[in-house]
Amino acid sequence: MAGPTNARPEGTARPEWTPPLPTAADLVRQLRDVIADLPRFVASPLRRRRHRTWGATPAEVGAPMPGDDLQPRAQYRSTRAITVAATPAQIWPWLIQVGVGRAGWYADDLLDNFARPSAWRIIPELQHHEPGQWLGYGPKPSERLSFVVDSFDEPHWLLWRGRVRSWAWRLVPLAGGRTRLISRLNTFYNWRRPGTLVTVALMEFGDYAMMRRMLLGIRNRAEGRGP
Repeated sequence: MAGPTNARPEGTARPEWTPPLPTAADLVRQLRDVIADLPRFVASPLRRRRHRTWGATPAEVGAPMPGDDLQPRAQYRSTRAITVAATPAQIWPWLIQVGVGRAGWYADDLLDNFARPSAWRIIPELQHHEPGQWLGYGPKPSERLSFVVDSFDEPHWLLWRGRVRSWAWRLVPLAGGRTRLISRLNTFYNWRRPGTLVTVALMEFGDYAMMRRMLLGIRNRAEGRGP
């Protein structure tokens, strides 16, 4: 398997697209979204079991997903899902362009995208997706502050991994051109590493609200609902 890299294939230019700066209206909307999510942040540890399976059926929660073997001792495992009125091929481009410095995470931009508004269009420059590629969640993508593209089968599933987590997506086609979009996140709390308390706080308090908003954000974009 290829190691983490930001390199692009030989002869391919580096993407010229950069995330736009937020406008005053963007900042107001982002602040409103964070305030709306505050009860979800606070309540997450109190309703942990329910929040870790938001939108998913028992069959989806119990089914194996790519990457489950990467973190077999994960203390935090969430399986969440949503039905999208679009085909897997229509949803796929939205998934592979995510990341800080890319199209964002379609969630609370004020918290996870440094106030840069997540994209509401497919960006051709960001449609390259290969094993070893970084999908950053920090201002300067690195192996420590990024998910790494592990493997994928377009447009059926994809798997991202980090040092202590794996994040899988499955796109299951339904009748009528719809798709069941399923997300699974496995995180191992490694108490030998400094900063694990921060990881625990982010997962136990922040993951549910952010993932809920991301799934809704992908749905709205794929269905063409607009901002």
